[in-house]
Amino acid sequence: MIFSPPSLNGADEADYKEVRSLSRGLAILQALNRAPGGMASTTMLAETTGVHRTTVKRILETLRAEGFVRRGEKEGQYYLTFAVRSLSEGFADDDWVEQVALPLMRAAVPELMWPCDLGTLEGGFMVVRESTHRFSLLSQHRGMIGEKLPLFFTAMGRAYLAACAEDELEGLLALLAQRNDAVGHMAKDRAAVDELIAKTRARGYAVNVGDWDREAPFGAIAVALRSGHRLIGGVNLIFPKSAVSPEDIEARYLPRLKRLAQRMGRDIQPWVG
Repeated sequence: MIFSPPSLNGADEADYKEVRSLSRGLAILQALNRAPGGMASTTMLAETTGVHRTTVKRILETLRAEGFVRRGEKEGQYYLTFAVRSLSEGFADDDWVEQVALPLMRAAVPELMWPCDLGTLEGGFMVVRESTHRFSLLSQHRGMIGEKLPLFFTAMGRAYLAACAEDELEGLLALLAQRNDAVGHMAKDRAAVDELIAKTRARGYAVNVGDWDREAPFGAIAVALRSGHRLIGGVNLIFPKSAVSPEDIEARYLPRLKRLAQRMGRDIQPWVG
C-alpha cells in the first residue's frame, strides 16, 4: 500500500483557523486610521467595528504597549502614532527623519541662524520630530523633540491648517471641538478658524507673534512640508520677539526656510511615496 504525504495546498488550508484577535486588531487600526486626526474613543471604535467595548480596550492597550497607539488626553481616547506607518511596505518611519530631514536641517543652521523644528500631525497636535535647537547657538530651548504644538496658536500648526484639504480640516475641527480648553473653544468658532486660515494663505506663510501663552516671549514663522502633492507636516523658525523685526524675518529668513522645506520635501519622496 502506498501512502501519499499530506497535501500542503488546497483543502488542507481550511484546517487553519483565522486568528480572530488579529482580525479584530486590524479592524480597530483601520477604524482609527479613518477617524479624524487618527483619534477615537473606545466606544466609537466598538460601534464602528462591531467589537465588544471590553475587547476593544484590551486590543488598544496591546497596541499601546507595542507603540502603535497612545492614550489621548480624555479618558477612553486613543490615537495612532507614526509607528503605524512602519506597517506599510518598505516604509521605515524614522528613516526619512534621520537620513534626510536631520542632515538638511543641520546643514541649514549657519544660514538660518535661529533654531528650527520639523513637526508632523499626531493626535490633533503638531509633534516635533526633529529640531536644531541643540545645534543652534541662538537657541533658548532644549529637548524640543516630542513637544506637542497646538494647531491654532503656533506657526507650525497654522501652516499645517492652511495647507489642509477641506475634508481633513473638517475632521480635525470635529476632533478638537471635543476639548474643554482654548483649543476646543477655537475649534468651535469656525469663523475665527476660517479667518486665520485665509490670512495665512494670503501671506504665504504662517506667523506666531507670542500667541501661544506658554511661549509668549517667542515668535515663529513656518511653512508646510509637502512631498509632491502629499502634506507631510511643517517646518518652523523660532526666535525671541524682541531680537528680530518682522521685516527682517520676512526678508532674510523666510526665503531660506522655504528653500529648506522644498529641498526636504523633494528628498524625502522615496520614503513617503
